[in-house]
Amino acid sequence: MLPKQKHKGMTITAIGSIPLILVLGNSMLIPILPKMKTELGISQFQVSLVISVFSIAAAISIPVLGYFSDRFTRKAVIIPALILYGSGGLLAGAAAAWFDNSYTWILAGRIAQGIGAAGTAPIAMALTGDLFKGGEQSKVLGLVEASNGFGKVISPIIGSLFALLFWYAAFFAFPIFCLFSILLTIFFIKEKKAKKEPPPIGKYVKGLVSVFKTEGRWLLAAYLTGAVCLFTLFGILFYISDILEKDHGIDGVLKGAILAIPLLFMTTTSYITGSKIGKRMKLMKTLIILGLLLMTTSFASLIFFKKLVPFFSVLVVSSIGTGLVLPCINSFITGSVPTDRRGFVTSLYGSVRFLGVAIGPPIFSKLMDWSRPGMFLTTAGLTLFCALLCMVLIHVAKKEPSKEKETDTLFEKLQFS
Repeated sequence: MLPKQKHKGMTITAIGSIPLILVLGNSMLIPILPKMKTELGISQFQVSLVISVFSIAAAISIPVLGYFSDRFTRKAVIIPALILYGSGGLLAGAAAAWFDNSYTWILAGRIAQGIGAAGTAPIAMALTGDLFKGGEQSKVLGLVEASNGFGKVISPIIGSLFALLFWYAAFFAFPIFCLFSILLTIFFIKEKKAKKEPPPIGKYVKGLVSVFKTEGRWLLAAYLTGAVCLFTLFGILFYISDILEKDHGIDGVLKGAILAIPLLFMTTTSYITGSKIGKRMKLMKTLIILGLLLMTTSFASLIFFKKLVPFFSVLVVSSIGTGLVLPCINSFITGSVPTDRRGFVTSLYGSVRFLGVAIGPPIFSKLMDWSRPGMFLTTAGLTLFCALLCMVLIHVAKKEPSKEKETDTLFEKLQFS
């Protein structure tokens, strides 16, 4: 059911608020990780787990919640997920403030937040696919990715501002942000009631197996590319957060603002890309490969730059590349399945993205100890591999679909049953 024109803006705002809340879960904490390490007396690897356990819990939970969103409704999953997300923040904040063994309890709170996060952004992507069709769907998906990126831009600054009060203050902000998104979701997202009973789980699983048999190769390339984009993004942010404080003595709000620079370029590019691609599959594939090559070039070049201004000037090229890739991958995946299985397929995509986020900080912490040039060249090799994979495995029709067929999914073209 397409939203009425007068409510469409608020519907898009409500959908956009969901991934915005999600990214605050990791990005807002990036600036305070060095302080957390000092205050709790933990190692570099242990502090990286504060990011990783959140993402691993989300990655494991996403497919389950994706199935529930297909079987029931998207809102029936999103609202409880946001409540759990906010509650996990309260637990982590209370642990840091009052508990003796606070690190263990902080990890417990982060796991709860991760489970809650599983029912946010991936389900929002599926919801966008339900409510919007054709070129408008790509535009809204671009806005969702831009909202995701905007959250990444402002969250280091917000995290730094909260840290001025006390280092764990950011944890107490999560319930407030979640309440805002819950209210928007309740009042402005109207879902169409299901006309038929959802399929039994056996038939549902058979349908999913059929999807991956038919579309598995390009979905593999798309999933891996999305995961690598998030892996490199959070790995580099983890690295920057460490060197700004350790090598350059930059802390507080200034540090948050500097961390936001590459994210701002990524967000702006995501928004522009999403608004322009429509349903032009050939263009999407071209932009994915171009974006990955920009990332490869940027990461390989970073070994030559240590001063902040040249370093960030080269780094933003990779951010632009990421901004080209993600909206196109989102559109490919969201448009590949019908409504009754979209939740699972987009959730599985969200799951691998979370795994990328989860392994980014701990792997980069090891690479930082090993070799700075090795770290950047390894990252460049990974993005180049994804570019080649997408080039080979993603095939698009030579003839673009006509306008009247623009809303057809790949399932409909394959006459899936």
